[in-house]
Amino acid sequence: MRHCIPLLLSVVLLLLVYGCGAKLSTANAQYERGEYFAAAATYRKVYNKTPAKERAKRGQIAFRIGECHRRLNAAPRSAAGYQNAVRYNYPDSMALFYLARAQQMQGKYKDAQKNYEAFLALKPDDSRARNGLRGCQLASEWKASPTRYVVKRADLFNSRRSECAPMFLGTDNDLLYFCSTNDKASGDKKNDITGLKNNDIFFARKDEKGAWQRPEPAEGSLNTENDEGIISFSPDGNTMYLTRARHEEGVNTSVEICTSSRNDAQWSEAQLFEITGDTLSAFAHPAVSPDGKYLYFVSDMPGGYGGKDIWRIDLTERGTGVENLGVQINTPGDEMFPYIKSDSTLYFASDGHPGMGGLDLFKATMNEFGVWKIENLGYPINSAGDDFGITFETGREAGFFSSNRNDARGYDHLYSFELPVIEVWITGMVMDQDEEPIPNAIIRIVGKDGSNQKAYSKEDGSYKFRLDLGIDYVMMAGCQGFLNSRGEFTSDAEERNETYGLDFILAAINKPVIVENVFYEFDRADVTPESAAALNEIIQMLEDNPNVSIELGAHTDMIGNENYNLRLSERRAKAVVDYLIQHGVAADRLTPKGYGKSQPRTITRKQAREYPMFKEGDVLTDEYIRALPPEQQEIANALNRRTEFRVLDINYRLM
Repeated sequence: MRHCIPLLLSVVLLLLVYGCGAKLSTANAQYERGEYFAAAATYRKVYNKTPAKERAKRGQIAFRIGECHRRLNAAPRSAAGYQNAVRYNYPDSMALFYLARAQQMQGKYKDAQKNYEAFLALKPDDSRARNGLRGCQLASEWKASPTRYVVKRADLFNSRRSECAPMFLGTDNDLLYFCSTNDKASGDKKNDITGLKNNDIFFARKDEKGAWQRPEPAEGSLNTENDEGIISFSPDGNTMYLTRARHEEGVNTSVEICTSSRNDAQWSEAQLFEITGDTLSAFAHPAVSPDGKYLYFVSDMPGGYGGKDIWRIDLTERGTGVENLGVQINTPGDEMFPYIKSDSTLYFASDGHPGMGGLDLFKATMNEFGVWKIENLGYPINSAGDDFGITFETGREAGFFSSNRNDARGYDHLYSFELPVIEVWITGMVMDQDEEPIPNAIIRIVGKDGSNQKAYSKEDGSYKFRLDLGIDYVMMAGCQGFLNSRGEFTSDAEERNETYGLDFILAAINKPVIVENVFYEFDRADVTPESAAALNEIIQMLEDNPNVSIELGAHTDMIGNENYNLRLSERRAKAVVDYLIQHGVAADRLTPKGYGKSQPRTITRKQAREYPMFKEGDVLTDEYIRALPPEQQEIANALNRRTEFRVLDINYRLM
């Protein structure tokens, strides 16, 4: 019996080793067929049964666990696998790179930077690691300075499973298609690749009130037990291009592009759309250009720049071959999910350009020389997770995209996005000198950008214009019986809603106009420097009204000799005219006139509001003023001391 025990133990150990080896080979076969969900579970069992002292084997299995979860977009689990591979000194330095990527996808940018730097110490020329490191640095900046896009989870379309790759059908923005593995998807079997049911194509439509309805499976024979999704439509909406993944037990999954035709809202059974004779490469993510000329797609076929690239074919001239979009778009990483907004604007997802985490969304704009400008869409459209599959509403900077952000399982969901329209306005009133509204005045506004708008003031004298950001504007208001008035301002370049205010006070042609804030030296005719701003406004008024000639009148108060005051007012009127002539106003447009105290001021409605002790229509004569209390006498005398202009002619040099 004692001899039997060692023999029995040997048999048991042999069975364990054989059993473990068989399971490892099973896991490897699943992995090679792309059955990553099933392979990850098998690798985990093998890993747990492998003794810790078998460090090399544990490191190899841990790396494969990381690889499976990387392909399933489960960043936390893939990071754990790569972390174990590094801990067990797995010899492939890519474990460090993929660990850094998984940490970046979790938003652990400091940890990711550390591991990118460790990888670059081994491979200093690796562009993917350099871009990953740059992305970690930029991610913090993007989050600190987010774009104006408003992003919301579109939960009406989302289930407990996975939804992705939305696409509008038509130009009315009321029909949205997307892929989903929800409970209504065909079949009951879970996919060994993802652990979920296969994707089916679903759609949602808006009702007559513009509200989205709950999604339903696409009608017709389109959906099957195969994996269908990632769609695009021909310009007329009658042909759907879609990705189909056919999976058979024990056979590598085949990913191909198919077409389906629509007839009376029913979609036909998908038919293979052959791009090349290559049966080994994957062809997926079709995107038709708006003019229907090109079909863009994704493939790992030979001739690319590494990973998956974006290619295109000419649908109008089949047989002319495929065209790679080139090194500006494609990188050693993956470029996928193209969306063609116009013949010079392409949106796509990439993990090869610097980004925040997994796949980021990018905008590529081609200039007249055929050079692409690549722009990361920034936060909050992009996140540390995978962000991809964008579609735009017609005529709006709004739509939907897919993302697995904040989902520990790596499931994708639909999100809405919208760039709110910046509303910049200028509003104001057109009034007369008594601040009474002037209706039907014409207001013109001319921008340095070439814009030119015209409007009429309303009955209450108000007006309103919509403006653009960072533009210099000149405005002019005028009305029959009034002089024109001019204004200038610059709208702020900062992207925010703003309302500016600018009122116009129009001077009546048939009434004297007080020129406020013209000052003279005491008991002298010299104009003080403080008067320059007011006098310059007269110069501007004359420039805005080139056919007007005016009289400049000066008035004094009742204090002093009448003849003396008359002569003083004449000198003061001439001093104002001299100032205007010195600053470029033609002398024959100006007539100085001194009135002394001969024309006491009549209180206007505006002045009655400012000085409640006076009533509208009161005349500030000597007798009136002497009857006032001393402090009110000084106010009345100050009102009588004034400079004003009066229109003499509105036909200056018209003949």
